[in-house]
Amino acid sequence: MSDEFQPGEAVALALDSAVGAALVGEHGQTLALGPDRAAPMIADLERSVGPRWVWWSKPTAATLVAADIRPARCWDLDTVHRILAGGWRAGPGRVWALGSGLDPSDLPAAPTDDLFSAADTADSDEPIRSDGYLSPMWIDGAWRADLDHLHRWAELGLDAYRWQIEALTGLDDRPHAAATARSESAAELLCAELELDGLPVDVAEAERIIASFIGPRPADAAEERHRAAERDHLVLEHLDGASDQGIDLRNPGNVKSLLRRVGIEVDDTRAWRLERLRGEHPIIDALLRWRRAERIATTFGYRWLDQHVGVDHRLRGTWSSSDGAAGRMTATAGLHNLPAELRPAIVAEPGHVFIRADLGQIEPRILAAVSGDAALAAATQESDMYATVATELGVTRDIAKVAVLGAMYGQTTGHGAAALRRLDATYPIAMRYLTDAAHDAEGGHDLRTRGGRLVRMSAAGDLNGDERGARSRAAARGRYGRNAMVQGAAAEFFKTWAAVVRARAADANIVLCLHDELLVHARHEIGDDMASIVTDAVQEAAYRWSGSDTADAVHFVADTTILRRWSDAK
Repeated sequence: MSDEFQPGEAVALALDSAVGAALVGEHGQTLALGPDRAAPMIADLERSVGPRWVWWSKPTAATLVAADIRPARCWDLDTVHRILAGGWRAGPGRVWALGSGLDPSDLPAAPTDDLFSAADTADSDEPIRSDGYLSPMWIDGAWRADLDHLHRWAELGLDAYRWQIEALTGLDDRPHAAATARSESAAELLCAELELDGLPVDVAEAERIIASFIGPRPADAAEERHRAAERDHLVLEHLDGASDQGIDLRNPGNVKSLLRRVGIEVDDTRAWRLERLRGEHPIIDALLRWRRAERIATTFGYRWLDQHVGVDHRLRGTWSSSDGAAGRMTATAGLHNLPAELRPAIVAEPGHVFIRADLGQIEPRILAAVSGDAALAAATQESDMYATVATELGVTRDIAKVAVLGAMYGQTTGHGAAALRRLDATYPIAMRYLTDAAHDAEGGHDLRTRGGRLVRMSAAGDLNGDERGARSRAAARGRYGRNAMVQGAAAEFFKTWAAVVRARAADANIVLCLHDELLVHARHEIGDDMASIVTDAVQEAAYRWSGSDTADAVHFVADTTILRRWSDAK
């Protein structure tokens, strides 16, 4: 037995805090550690050697982070499986099936606790069934039985890692796929850290903001209902004495009827449509104010605060490095859709600051990179590339922006439609890239992002004889496909950037990843240094994500500020 692991070497890790840990290196080294030695030895190996830890899924990362071990390098088998197979569904059974060339739709079911499952439990010590699939009992936790089982589980993880490396290398037209797998794995590890660290919240300020919308904390459910009725009345009183009985402001159909009674006809009651009607009648302003208050009351009120903000005044939710579609990061507990009204309550702890950075005009810059359009790449050299594009098209900046975004989202109508035709002539390579992606998606052909993530576009549901419906679904797939190729690549770039910042920010923590925005929490005295690190990391991310040629041709930018409150960002 040898524990002489090498820097950067893949070391598969199976870890259970009650049993211990088993480590298996790619060159045959093994190490078995009891529960008392596991965390100290893993921490020592991380400091002295720095291997690339290989684990099945985020719970292992979470166990390490809870033990104050934050690896520099990792490989998350679930995360890489989602790149190769597309979608969200993963787990050891699917990872193993894909690597073994087995059909994941035939995964064996976990045994039920009845007489008929006796045969399934007879060979529970064997992790691989006679048909080649992983044993459901091992997937469900039999690997935790003892150190021997942990060792076998780590061996299987190393096998899966080798298969995934081979599969990524086999994506000949996606040379950066392995690099994507590494950065995506780092992003999943970052998710475990985000879940533990949380986002600092000034609870007193949050309660003050909530109270400004819905009043102080209600004493009981009856008072809560009474307050809701009072908020409703502030809208319904604009009916000028007409009966408001039976009107439910939470029902869009009722709201349309309500508006009709004051002479306003709308196709729907979406907020943006009502915003356009401000001034038509006092009830519009009242309704919009009611909606803001109702959202606070039902989603971001006192219950939300009590449920998701801990005694340490940190907001915590569940994080994922991929949404299962094009690969954007997601979070629960309102971390990704916190109302602007509550942002003043996101405050750095005493003696600390936030470094907030936002990638500028990331989607068109990504389009220039993935399409290889030299003319569009030239436009990225300016901090405001929309202004450059506007000059090239001979239109205003606003129209140029609408046209570029419309091309990426498949919107061909509106006041940017004429400029779209000029885009085709001015940036033909970029526009062809989007059109090709749309045509492939319309035909039900799966796509792969620049980093190798599979985006499924199956058209199986179109074989139903409904020609008009099939055309509509194909068109929707086309719009989604063209956007997924840009959004997916942008998500890969963002996570590469986040991984670089995480690696370079030794004395600070990322506390929020929001679309194209990073929020880093650092001590006040290192705020300026951290701001430079975050900004410089954009260029390092560009090289890691795309290689030197593309990184030199396409310029990526970030707007970085140091602030105490999140709401101070412009």
